[in-house]
This record gives sequence, C-alpha cells and structure tokens, in this order.
Amino acid sequence: MMVTFITGVKAQQDNFKEFSGEVLDKTTKKPLVFATLSLENSNVSTITNTEGEFLIKVPETATDGTINISFLGYKSLSLPLAQLKDVNNKLFMTESVTELSEVNIRVPKDAEGLVRETLKKKGENYISDPTVMTAFYRETIKKRRKNVSLSEAVVNIYKTPYNSNKRDALKLYKARKSTDYSKLDTVALKLQGGPFNALFVDMVKYPDYIFTDETINYYNFSFVNSTRVDDKLIYVVQFEQKPEFIDPMYTGKLYIDADKKILTSAIYSLNITDKNLAARMFVRKKPRNANVWPTEVAYRVDYREKDGKWYYGYSNALLEFKVDWDKRLFNSVYSMSCEMAITDWEKNLTNAVPKSKDRIKSSIILSDEAIGFADPDFWGEYNIIEPEKSIESAIKKIQRQLRRAKNDNGGTSAP
Repeated sequence: MMVTFITGVKAQQDNFKEFSGEVLDKTTKKPLVFATLSLENSNVSTITNTEGEFLIKVPETATDGTINISFLGYKSLSLPLAQLKDVNNKLFMTESVTELSEVNIRVPKDAEGLVRETLKKKGENYISDPTVMTAFYRETIKKRRKNVSLSEAVVNIYKTPYNSNKRDALKLYKARKSTDYSKLDTVALKLQGGPFNALFVDMVKYPDYIFTDETINYYNFSFVNSTRVDDKLIYVVQFEQKPEFIDPMYTGKLYIDADKKILTSAIYSLNITDKNLAARMFVRKKPRNANVWPTEVAYRVDYREKDGKWYYGYSNALLEFKVDWDKRLFNSVYSMSCEMAITDWEKNLTNAVPKSKDRIKSSIILSDEAIGFADPDFWGEYNIIEPEKSIESAIKKIQRQLRRAKNDNGGTSAP
C-alpha cells in the first residue's frame, strides 16, 4: 500500500431485484459491521458496511430463494427472500455463547503450532480450482473527516488455486473516481496499487507479506478466547512481535476453525513505534518541505465457505498519516482506506487469463473518471458495498458538481 505525494465480468443480466436494510444485534440493536449476506445455492454475496447497512441484488429468477447471514460470534440466520421487503429490512442476529467447559477441553496447548498447521493446510481447505471472481472495490481518501477522493470499481480476479505459487491476475471492468484537489493542501495524494492493496491482504494466498518461514519466528502466539461462526467453534490466536526485533511488524488476532484448522478471519495492524522506518515502508514520494509518517496501519480479511472449501471473501486496509509542514503551525491528517468484496464467482474451467495488456498492474493508480458519478444506475445489477452516509453524501456532492459543470458548458456533457 504505497502513497505518492505529487506537487471479464459475466454479461449483465437484464432483470434483478434489490433488497436493502440493516443487520443488527438482537439484544443491543447495534449494527453488525462486515456481516456476510449470501444467496443460498449460488455464489452471489455482499457484506454490510461500517454502519451495518446492506444492499443485495438478486436475479429475478432467484427471488424465491433464501438469504443466509453470518457474522463472527453470532448464530447464522437464514430467511426466505419472500419474507423481506424491498427496503428498510431490519435483520436481527443472536450472539452465540461458547461453553467454557467445551473450550477448556478442546483448546490445544501450542498456539504457534496451530498457526503453522493452518497455513500448511491451505491446499486442503481452500479452493483448489482456478476461479473467476467478480469483486467490488472502493478506495477513499479523507482529510481529517472530510472525503476528498472517492474511487469505485468492479474487477475480475482470475484467482489461481491456493496451493499454487502463481499470483492472481486482475482485470478492470468498470470504474469511476473523483478527487477534490482543492482540499488536498498543495499536494495530490495517490494510492498506488489500487485493488492489489486489498487483494494482497489475503494472507492464506500471500503469507509472505506477514508470515514467511523466517518471520513467523519473530512473533509470540497465544490463545485469548474462543468464539463461533456458522455454529463452528473458532479459536482466537493473538500474535505480536517479539520485543527483541525492532523492524515494524504486526500484531493482531487470527480466527481459526477448531475442527479443520482453517483461517476464517484475521484482524491486525502494523507496529509503527519507529515512525521513520514505517514511513519508508509506505511513502513513495513527499514534498521537500514536509515530514510524513503513518499513525495507523490496519488490515482485515474474511473468508467464506462453499461446499466445504473456503475462499477469499472480503478485505480492507487503512493507512492514516500526518503531514508536518515546515513553517506551518498546524499539521495535516489524512486517511486512505480501501476495501474489496467478492460478490460472485465461478470455476475457471478453461483456466483462461487476460492478456498482459488487459491486466491491471500492481503499480496502478486509478485515474479520475468523475463522469460515472452522474449516472445513478452506473453499477447496474452488480452487487456493491452499500455506501456509508459520509460516502453517500460525497457522491451526491459530486453529482451536483457535475450538473453545475454541465449547465456551465451550455448543456454539453460534463468533463
């Protein structure tokens, strides 16, 4: 996830139906963030946003189906679509209680050994066929709490089997981006890598970004508690870097299926005690009259299960940093975040991959294409992550700016 400071998706279906609402804790009524919603007997899925809201688009031919909702630590919920309204659905989930006697009996003694075994079993537990995944990607840049840049895209991920050392290939299908450069001081911020920043958080496929055969020895592992997901017992393993190592490393939690030794989720962050070392990891270029360093670097990845095999389902990455300007009283605070969710997938029976010229490069910086925001039906039937209220407000503002630009140009298309 590098920051620069500079002075074959399947053919669209004709008919689909939308269902929207919130996923909430039944007792506290608090929103459940990043809960997974999937259409039974299909690979269609989406997640709730940071406000617990969802929007899922279902083909008209499947509206008599069932929607499944899952969330870490809660009992899974299944509802016929016929019971849902088109909008304002409130879906309540019940927390799953883990009996202490069960945990005490089953928790192994060696947390590090469990992590090593889990990583070694990826070829057995995760999808072993080439697949083509449809994914929705969103990237935002904020100056303090104000949105200054918003990018969204639908991409195809040509995913290789988890037991293969070949990297996944990405092809951009459709994208839009708008940046208000007037709010970025005197610099332009660009996030290098685009969807790859989210894809590489898939630590089962890309363990070398965090746990190599060597670096796994730099961490202490311990059991902290247990929980459940989809009625499966989940061990929670805490990891943190050993104090004798000074390079920036990670701390976080791994959620591992107790029965089959499967990583179902991971939430972790970078140790940035040494801000200069951390800055060298993430800042590609910066103005001469400023010091730049990260204040928070955090990641999350969630996996989903289909027919006994697991696969990458969702990930996000957050980078927050300060810009300390020479001869200025106040510094600037920015945050850059990206997230990607798999919304559909199918086996890649021919093992086809896009030609080199059609692939997204890992050095990509998404270009400005604000015109897409003028079309409220831009995404068609493709499932996206429901925008949070702040992002929704930003989209409406962009649409107003495009309308004004169109009027100023005498009715011609906005630039």
